[in-house]
Amino acid sequence: MLALVSGADLDPKAGNSLIHEIVDAILACTRETDILGWYKSGQTLGLLMTEIGCADSATVSTLIRKVSDAVGRAASPDRICRLKLTFRVFPQDAAELPTDEFDVFLYPDISGGGCVDRRARTLKRAMDIAGSLMGIMAFLPVFMIVALLVKLTSRGPVFFSQKRVGQYGKEFNFYKFRTMLTGNDPQVHREYIAKLIAGGTDSSYEKGVYKITKDPRVTPVGRFLRRTSLDELPQFFNVLRNDMSLVGPRPPLPYEYERYRVWHRRRVLELKPGLTGLWQVKGRSRTTFDEMVRMDIQYANIRSLWMDIKILLQTPAAMFSGRGAC
Repeated sequence: MLALVSGADLDPKAGNSLIHEIVDAILACTRETDILGWYKSGQTLGLLMTEIGCADSATVSTLIRKVSDAVGRAASPDRICRLKLTFRVFPQDAAELPTDEFDVFLYPDISGGGCVDRRARTLKRAMDIAGSLMGIMAFLPVFMIVALLVKLTSRGPVFFSQKRVGQYGKEFNFYKFRTMLTGNDPQVHREYIAKLIAGGTDSSYEKGVYKITKDPRVTPVGRFLRRTSLDELPQFFNVLRNDMSLVGPRPPLPYEYERYRVWHRRRVLELKPGLTGLWQVKGRSRTTFDEMVRMDIQYANIRSLWMDIKILLQTPAAMFSGRGAC
């Protein structure tokens, strides 16, 4: 949550002590993890309240009241009327904000970034389109063989589609070859994901594994497809649709995303999900959830076109070796 206090009276060059009194009052009611400083030097003071999670309306109201009361105690009535207090809770849908209060600086996903970022995104998108088209053409015989195997060995559709969470929390239809029996209960996976994200493990599952091992819902052909990651091939179409990129973090399920801690969400907010990524070529399923998120954040910090090419070149070896797959 971001609180902004703005007004001409805050300028320390004006020769008044109001700014110091407000700072002291706010610091007295905040935590060590909160960040207080200039949002605009001499004009707007900003307070960033971190790690409040998905706060409900009651929590937000309490925080707003706490900051407002602190400013009210520090400023006299004639000065308080010349100050403006603004509060922003993140994440928040930009469509919910009044147009006159919308600040694109607070929403880099909408503002579009600088010229360098735009060039990098354009190059990455061009590589995504070219790479996905080449992948579809190169793997076309494999598509046909896998589709035939899935259809002949179990009842149900060849392809499997489910909602996944993409960049900025936007949901999209995620495609795979079907590897499970139809009509299975997703509660097993829900419970496992909840324990995994919380840091706990169940004795019936292998420690430090992101996917369930020996899942009875998976067909024999499905186990082979998962081990070689051939079930992921239809995601080339997700890349073409601009839902995903060739390289990026794996997209979470909605019920998985709901259980994310604040720092986990960086992997969804900062990057478009990918067909492959640093996690897939380094650890795949045999790594802890927190380690996977750290790899995604590491990629976000050092990503480049050359980094993407290196990851893509390492992916086939990781796929066909079955290293770390379930």
